[in-house]
Amino acid sequence: MATQRFLTTSHGTNRDAFGSLDWGLFTYLSLIWGSSFLFMAIGLDAFHPGLVTWLRVGFGAAVMALIPKARKTKIETEDRLRVGTLGLIWIALPLTLFPVAQLWIDSAVAGMLNGATPIFTALLATVLLRALPGRLQIAGLALGLAGIVAIALPSAGTGTTATIGVTMVLVATVCYAVALNMVAPLQQRYGSLPVIARVQWVAAAAVTPFGIYGLTQSVFAWPSLLALLAVGVLGTGVAFVAMGTLSGRVGATRSAFITYAIPVVALILGVVFRNEIVAPAAVVGVVLVIAGALLASRREV
Repeated sequence: MATQRFLTTSHGTNRDAFGSLDWGLFTYLSLIWGSSFLFMAIGLDAFHPGLVTWLRVGFGAAVMALIPKARKTKIETEDRLRVGTLGLIWIALPLTLFPVAQLWIDSAVAGMLNGATPIFTALLATVLLRALPGRLQIAGLALGLAGIVAIALPSAGTGTTATIGVTMVLVATVCYAVALNMVAPLQQRYGSLPVIARVQWVAAAAVTPFGIYGLTQSVFAWPSLLALLAVGVLGTGVAFVAMGTLSGRVGATRSAFITYAIPVVALILGVVFRNEIVAPAAVVGVVLVIAGALLASRREV
């Protein structure tokens, strides 16, 4: 009997145009992950990045532990290592790399580099499935990436592009690409909740040393704690379950388009709550991102 490859992916169970559930998941993830930038900024007002990551992941993992189905559903032995690997490459490593990387590069540069996630995801899916994405999805990838650049470029000119920070973000995006491909068949086999619960428990354990160090470098503040409680429960616990479900339903490549929508929400919230100025190019970028997402949502042909 042939040994199954460790790294696998699968087509989504829905290869037609997005249905109402798919759009609901996409919208929720766009809103919650887009607003996470605002909550994380509040958390960083008082807490070290290590503590921010630990609390965010820890709150999410704790919520999963309260749900009986998450605890009781059995994961087969041959998939346990895959689930453990997801905990490291989907949550622990990227959520550690991003705040550290932004010690060297600004958030606009990080946002542009993170726009490579759908590209890397599609390339890996192509190799694993031996099939190219649909024509509309390829067009959507190009439009979405152009939109991300247009949104981020005006503010990126004021930041630094230190090699170490760029490298960290690119490593994180590759991790996301691998994770989105891996989670699709696992979600289809077991459901999103049991898989993501274990993923978050592994991640919480992995970031604990960084979190303990961050605790020694932080001061207590209620606004920071409450902001991280919100981003932990909704933006980590619930959101990763939603993302696992979306990946299983529409496939890794189409689910990765959420990366393009997140900066749009962050941009709007920055204008509303922090009086940030939006460059005309960023408005064009928003239109391109929306157009790219609409193309990606169409039937895979």
